[in-house]
Amino acid sequence: MADIAFLLLIFFLVTTTIDVDSGIGMVLPPPLQELPPPIHERNLLKILVNSSGDLLVDDQPIPFTSLRETVKRHVLNCSPEMHYPCSSDFAVSPDKAVVSIKTQTDTNYRTYIGVLDEVWMAYFDMWDERARAFDAADYRAYRFGLEAGAADEIRKSIPPQISIAEPDEE
Repeated sequence: MADIAFLLLIFFLVTTTIDVDSGIGMVLPPPLQELPPPIHERNLLKILVNSSGDLLVDDQPIPFTSLRETVKRHVLNCSPEMHYPCSSDFAVSPDKAVVSIKTQTDTNYRTYIGVLDEVWMAYFDMWDERARAFDAADYRAYRFGLEAGAADEIRKSIPPQISIAEPDEE
């Protein structure tokens, strides 16, 4: 009886899989060989998350709930999708817009991930609005993946340029 119990124990130990947290699926870029070209200040939206979880966008405090709309307004400045007048505070065009996220060392990890998710959701919203501008057949093809070319063109027209800066030591 002891042999059977031992064999069962070994069987269950060998066949059981244990889930391991794999972290965030982000691939870091390789080290730069040369300096990147300078970014015009107007095209850069600076988001700072301090250690208490407050958001500062271009050194102005904003509520977390308005971050997605601020990113969309920055990227789509002067585009027909936006219903705002053109602003000299935001990017010249979507392909030149850069969103920079920076944290302090003591920033809560959940807050950082929430900010990163909101920025990505802003891009997903912009792509979806662009896709809805197609006629119904083109939109269905884009939405359900039947035509990859339309989705690629939409994503190329609004490229996600997100810079994740190193945390401040403050």
